[in-house]
Amino acid sequence: MATLNGDTPKITLYTNHSCPWAHRSHIVLRELGLPFDEVIIDLGKPREPWYLEVNPRGLVPSIKFSGGSAQDVILTESAVVSQFLADAYPSHLVPTAGTVDAALTRARINFFVDAWTSKAGSYWIQIAKSESEEEKEALVKEFVSIVGKEIEPLLKDAKPYFGGSERLTMAEALTAPFILRIYSLVKGGVLPQSLVSGLNGLPNFTKWATEVIKHDSVTYIWNEHVVLEGTKKKLGKA
Repeated sequence: MATLNGDTPKITLYTNHSCPWAHRSHIVLRELGLPFDEVIIDLGKPREPWYLEVNPRGLVPSIKFSGGSAQDVILTESAVVSQFLADAYPSHLVPTAGTVDAALTRARINFFVDAWTSKAGSYWIQIAKSESEEEKEALVKEFVSIVGKEIEPLLKDAKPYFGGSERLTMAEALTAPFILRIYSLVKGGVLPQSLVSGLNGLPNFTKWATEVIKHDSVTYIWNEHVVLEGTKKKLGKA
């Protein structure tokens, strides 16, 4: 169990298990072995006033953290929460800053996550919302091309995880929720099979993704049926 100066922190995680952004924090907490209390926020209705006092944006995840000299500090936004925890409790997720090698590893992880988020991350939603098969297939082709250009080269040394790591890194923690959903939504018929068929032509990505989506830290809160039904319901409303 990770500790800070010998003290076990007190963490309350405000979350929803169907939210891929909140899923990031669950992965980090699991990998760090940190205990936490969980408060489920219903994202299907307006946020209650008490939660808007925790996070005025009404989003998840948020954490209330007490540890060391910090008492009842509120942190919001998934990348901020995840990076704070990883920095406070050094581990295999990301090396402690202070050397050139560590800085390079952190920079490469940040670049990978940014490449996924800014270049490829929104395509699965666009594909799911597309009404015509022609539009879906055009977006699938574009998505696979971008993953091949932007992501595939960055995974050439994955063994099986990013940068040659044998354990999950922050690169996986911040992208796995979306990778998992893509494969599950294809299996559930929400996304076209051609998406996975296209990704199968990218050996580095496919080998990496196969390991990522079966890791216990990624799957322990995962309820495929709930996510599939929730996604179908949202698309029906759209």
